[in-house]
Amino acid sequence: MPTDTTRRSLLESVAEQARHAEVFAQVAVHEAGLVCHAADAAAPAEYRLGWENGRLWVSLVTPDRWLSESIEADLMHTGDDVEELLEEELVEQGLEASRPAVEHFRSDDRLFTFRSPVAPENADTAARWLLAYEACFRQLGDMAGDSDDD
Repeated sequence: MPTDTTRRSLLESVAEQARHAEVFAQVAVHEAGLVCHAADAAAPAEYRLGWENGRLWVSLVTPDRWLSESIEADLMHTGDDVEELLEEELVEQGLEASRPAVEHFRSDDRLFTFRSPVAPENADTAARWLLAYEACFRQLGDMAGDSDDD
């Protein structure tokens, strides 16, 4: 298991890459992990990178049920599979991906969460997963803000 110093170094490296990508409204490393605010979501949403039970996870979290449901509804209406969409984005990021696992749940702290384990645990891979998550979810629901479909 990586030390706190190793984890912090990994997160700082990923944060630098996330800032360079210019797709997040704000990027910050906290004690609990890396937090990147979604740039154009219709409600508050964060992309996160951090460890839980010794495993590195990338996630999209929002306290807004409506935003989470807009993502779910988009997937249901289009018939798209979030794992397949994420796999395509991982390939775009230069990773050989095979059907990544995506968990979706409401956490104990009442955040609607989509998350996936990241392996191997290195800065380059973690940054690619983070950017793939952003690219995948930006296309779904109201993550790109208000639409002119009305």
